[in-house]
Amino acid sequence: MMSVEEAISGRRSIRAYQPKPVARETLARILATAARAPSGTNVQPWQVYVMQGERKDAMSAELLRLSMAGTPGTREYNYYPEEWREPYLGRRRACGFGLYKTLGIGKGDKERMQEQHALNWSFFGAPVGLMFSIDSYLEKGSWLDFGMFLQSIMIAARGEGLATCPQAAFAYQPATVKKYAGIPDTHTLVCGMALGYEDTSHVVNTFVTDREPLEKFVTWVD
Repeated sequence: MMSVEEAISGRRSIRAYQPKPVARETLARILATAARAPSGTNVQPWQVYVMQGERKDAMSAELLRLSMAGTPGTREYNYYPEEWREPYLGRRRACGFGLYKTLGIGKGDKERMQEQHALNWSFFGAPVGLMFSIDSYLEKGSWLDFGMFLQSIMIAARGEGLATCPQAAFAYQPATVKKYAGIPDTHTLVCGMALGYEDTSHVVNTFVTDREPLEKFVTWVD
C-alpha cells in the first residue's frame, strides 16, 4: 500500500496508455471514493460521464477531424488568461518545451507539436475517457469544489494502480463533447480526463514537471 504522500507526489499526467480495459467495478469504486471530496454546504456540484467503446471512439474521431480541419470550437469559459504574464508564462513555456524535448520535438517543429496535441482527442490511447460538467447556474465556489473532486479521482485511481491525465483541451469543443456524452445544454463542460494503465515503455511518460520551492508560494505568518 502506498502512503498518501506517495499517492499525491507520485501523480503525473500520463500521456500514453496500455489498451488493457478497466473494470466497471473499479471505476465505480474510484468515483465513489472521490465523491467524498468536500464541497460548500455539501452541494456536490459534479457530474461525470464515463466513456468507453464505440461512443468514445466516434467522438474522438470527430474531434480529430475538427482539429485537423482547423475548426475552432466555442468555449464556454476561459481556462487560461487571454494575456499571459510572469511567472505563469515562464512556467507554461517550461512545461511545453520540456514535454517536446522529451519527445525529441524541436521548438520550430509545429507539425509534430500539432500531432502531439491531437493525441488529446483519443485520450492518449486510454481505454476510459471521463467527461465532467457542472450546472451553469452554480458559481465560482462550486468550481473550486469541482477541482477537489478531480484531484480525488486522480489519487483514488493511483490506489487502484491506474494513471490519469486531466485534459482542458476538450473544453474547447463543448458542442461535440456534449453531443456524444449526453451532457445537457444547461451544464458547462469543465474538462476531460484520460484514465487507464500506464504504458511504462513510452518515453513521453518519463517527463515530470517541476514544482516551485515553498519559499515561492508560502508565507509563514507567526
